[in-house]
Amino acid sequence: MRSALVLGIDPHLVPGMDGDAIRAALDAELARFADHGIEASMTLVGLNESAEPALVDALRERAWDVVVIGGGIRKPEPLLTFFELVVNLVRQHAPGAAIAFNTTGGDSVDAAQRWLS
Repeated sequence: MRSALVLGIDPHLVPGMDGDAIRAALDAELARFADHGIEASMTLVGLNESAEPALVDALRERAWDVVVIGGGIRKPEPLLTFFELVVNLVRQHAPGAAIAFNTTGGDSVDAAQRWLS
């Protein structure tokens, strides 16, 4: 079975966001992977010292076919250096995985499928 890892920012840790509603949408998208025959996992991190070890653990969990890096990591300009860190962690700890980018939490399956053909 093909596999995908989705990386993102924990919406409960972002001020001003409805963390429960966003998490519910992310969980629904994660469940949608199974409808497409893709075994998927999601790792959501905060912007603190625990982020890098959590990302490395998730990347090393198995040989992923694709890693989807969410828009919450790569879109906000102030997170540019964090985005670079995430891309380089994927390169280092999941070198056989394709890297995909979603536009919202609701199109991670589509992003993964572009690289799982």
